[in-house]
Amino acid sequence: MAKTEVSRRSGPASAPSERRAIARSAQLDAVIHERARLGIVSALAANERLSFVELKSLLNATDGNISAHARKLEEAGYITAHKRFEGRVPRTEYELTSAGREALERYVEHMEALIRVARGR
Repeated sequence: MAKTEVSRRSGPASAPSERRAIARSAQLDAVIHERARLGIVSALAANERLSFVELKSLLNATDGNISAHARKLEEAGYITAHKRFEGRVPRTEYELTSAGREALERYVEHMEALIRVARGR
């Protein structure tokens, strides 16, 4: 998009200041921004807890995918894993932490602001 197009579509007076605020704000959270991790965090935001199998099914992902992305989210402090055995079968359940919920809220607010600017509102 040419620079002149941006100025023609800038919209109301608040749009330029909103664009500046977005530019000054932190970049999108790279931990959450990855598609699979965003899916995990979003699913956990809508559910108190989900098992490994439930997440795998919801996201149509492989065991390795869920494991790797859940580990990254755990390392960031966004989710916790609760591991136990049911008989001889391991069962892992995940839960969103308060830090994870706050990170998701910031991420969504940032995306909403980008959308408003892109629409010229």
